[in-house]
Amino acid sequence: MCGWASDRATVVAVTWWGILLPESLVQSRGFAVLSAFVAINTVMYVALAVGKTLPKVYPRDWLPRRYRRGETRSIDPDAPA
Repeated sequence: MCGWASDRATVVAVTWWGILLPESLVQSRGFAVLSAFVAINTVMYVALAVGKTLPKVYPRDWLPRRYRRGETRSIDPDAPA
């Protein structure tokens, strides 16, 4: 087959499967709303997936601890409390 015939066969196959949509549908308001929803959904899914791979964060580790001892129980008497 020559290059033109195979390109035409590809276009016909793509059109037959419904992958190419008419321009009037692509420029409609409903299609814009649907594509915006899909875009936001994709961004949120990626954010959740990235957040799931990161290690857990414990905010209490950043706060000062209240249960520090007033005096040391170490063998070394000069150790900080």
